[in-house]
Amino acid sequence: MKIVSAQEAVKEIKSNQRVFLQGAAMTPNVLIDALCERYQELKNVEFIQIHTEGNAPYTEAPYNESFRTNTCFVGSNVRKAVNSNHGAYIPIFLSEIHQLFRQNILPLDFAFIQVSPPDKHGYCSLGVSVDIALPAIQNAKKVIAQINPNVPRTHGDGIIHIDRIYSAVEVDQPIHSAHLTEPTKVETMIGKHIAGLIEDGATLQMGIGGIPNVVLNNLTNHKRLGVHTEMFSDGVLPLIEKGVITGEEKSIKTGKMVTCFAIGSPKLYDFIDDNPLVHFKEAAYTNDTAIIRQNPKVTAINSAIEIDLTGQVCADTIGKYQYSGVGGQMDFIRGAALSEGGKAIIAMPSVTNKGISKIVPYLKEGAGVTTTRAHVHYIATEYGIVDLFGKNLKQRAEALISIAHPDHQEELSKQAFERLNS
Repeated sequence: MKIVSAQEAVKEIKSNQRVFLQGAAMTPNVLIDALCERYQELKNVEFIQIHTEGNAPYTEAPYNESFRTNTCFVGSNVRKAVNSNHGAYIPIFLSEIHQLFRQNILPLDFAFIQVSPPDKHGYCSLGVSVDIALPAIQNAKKVIAQINPNVPRTHGDGIIHIDRIYSAVEVDQPIHSAHLTEPTKVETMIGKHIAGLIEDGATLQMGIGGIPNVVLNNLTNHKRLGVHTEMFSDGVLPLIEKGVITGEEKSIKTGKMVTCFAIGSPKLYDFIDDNPLVHFKEAAYTNDTAIIRQNPKVTAINSAIEIDLTGQVCADTIGKYQYSGVGGQMDFIRGAALSEGGKAIIAMPSVTNKGISKIVPYLKEGAGVTTTRAHVHYIATEYGIVDLFGKNLKQRAEALISIAHPDHQEELSKQAFERLNS
């Protein structure tokens, strides 16, 4: 492994090559910035990624004339590019992205990653983003790494030997963090509704944000909860400290918290560092429905942008505007539904910030269906929770209208009659 400057490390990249970027808290921004400095020398360099943190200069002028984004998830830093001619989005389940690399559908010339310093055996940790980074480094022709002492050493599968790293840059800076925000009144109401559905011994999948945090805050009197999730943040820490999360009833990796990435505060990273309680696996494992379903009472909490009166869930577009991505929602919705005693929950406020109903007669023109109406079970708003499983279309509409904002219920009833009785 060669230790070089960032500028020296990225000299190998040539025009028309494909570069994988590790994401979330582990985004290797020093390498990205150094490569962008070469924009005048390069043409048609493609970045493949999921969600990255920090600036994405390659999406903006003048760099976007030389670089293009091809992403499997859309975060705020690439959203403008994806909805223009400077970027593209690949709709794909998080559980299946590894196949793009392993089956050579999207061959990787380089992988940019950020890792811990090597241990005495020469192994570096991929830190808190193993997700699709593991299959990427296994299949890229060359791996270039930022070596950072601030990267937590994580247990599980996220390791790489220095022999696999072509060249490395030494950096010493905090990895990206995210901090809990105060939940809104609406989020608090939704979270309390959902917490009431969660049973002792359940296995949890949750994301980051106001609603998941409220749910977790309301579980302090629960017992023997487990975690098998795509990601987690600081909200789990009080439950671990109180002995609520033990994982003792899980069937898969009993007693362990399983995830493929995490992002949160330095306190979270300190908890994760060298902690055998937490196992970081690739997304092909954490999001495998066949694995998820083996745990008991899997309770999956996911979000939506809008839901139509038949139960179709749009969670990644606003009309034809690509806002986020398919991600792992369907992986866990299906896994929870097939789990013994499992509950698949979609949670959202009843209206947007502008007061527009998120329960709608029809999805917007161009909207993507993230979760089909055949897969959907529980829907939660601040006005309550309904279970659509086993309900016909008219019964679904009636149930959804009952948890819509009162200001919109009358109009939704009219629209339901027109749609379902024509």
